[in-house]
Amino acid sequence: MPQTAKRRLEIESNTIVGLLDTGIYVDAPSFNDEGYGPVPAKWKGKCVKGANFTGCNNKVIGARYYNLENFEVENPSPVDLDGHGTHTSSTAAGIAVKDASLYGIAQGTARGGVPSARIAMYKVCWGSGCSDMDLLAAFDDAISDGVDIISVSIGGASRSFFQDPIAIGSFHSMKKGILTSCSAGNNGPYPGSVENVAPWIMTVAATSIDRQFTTAVKLGNGMKATGISINTFSPKKETYPLIDGARASNISVLNDDDSACDYGTLSMDKVKGKLVYCLGSNGQDYTIKELKGAGVITSLDAPTDTAFPTVIPGTSVQLKDGYRIDVYINSTRYLVSDHTLDRAAPITI
Repeated sequence: MPQTAKRRLEIESNTIVGLLDTGIYVDAPSFNDEGYGPVPAKWKGKCVKGANFTGCNNKVIGARYYNLENFEVENPSPVDLDGHGTHTSSTAAGIAVKDASLYGIAQGTARGGVPSARIAMYKVCWGSGCSDMDLLAAFDDAISDGVDIISVSIGGASRSFFQDPIAIGSFHSMKKGILTSCSAGNNGPYPGSVENVAPWIMTVAATSIDRQFTTAVKLGNGMKATGISINTFSPKKETYPLIDGARASNISVLNDDDSACDYGTLSMDKVKGKLVYCLGSNGQDYTIKELKGAGVITSLDAPTDTAFPTVIPGTSVQLKDGYRIDVYINSTRYLVSDHTLDRAAPITI
């Protein structure tokens, strides 16, 4: 290994990234400590054990949790019960993990921005949220523990810098020469939608990727449409009967709520075993699953390239394709069993 590369690895290995989040799952492959040397001598932090959190390693060198307002919390320990903290930790400093995928989708090597760095987790968020006191206490500890950079993927409504705990905590870390990197939030791209805008914070936007996650729909009349979704299911049958929310209503009078498949508006007898087309895209997969539906097709209100996993086979099509599906349903006298919902591999764009 060239001396410059070796030197860079040594510097990275002595870099400690402090994360304020929902905790961490140390046994994830991204945090394997094989090949790591001892913990950097500058580290002054702790690894707090408890419940089913058994300890740290030479990769995840610190873990604390905070509940200063004494809320009733599940599993008081640094363990991650949500998944968000593990996700952000691996994004920042996860080691390279080969053949990573979601049931074969998007297979490749997953790695963090600085894969050789060490990680210290400060669990400040629970099911009830993230309190100001816990955030400020975690900033204080991270600064005194000796982290080199603080990463905070937490946000909320805009507040005065004198009232915002992230702005206050990051200001103190800046005074100690420690940069705080924060997420810009999950909203936008609209004016005023960026969060964590204090001038002493490095505010980071989301990135894009070189692929889409799509699921194809084919109707009995030969029409095909490609929707956006992370569909991890393989169809058990080649064809399914198709129905829309209005015809699956549990009341005789049709209304907008039926078409949208809102909770409580549909009949299990009409939904069971069928693909259901719903106007809008607001988590109808949960409703259709409860009613024992075979799958769900929803329509997007606006174009998007962001895909989400569904709890049953499902996809979200563009509004124009949704309109064509609706016309097909309305033009078919009887529901026919020749509609398919097929899982598709990601495509490169």
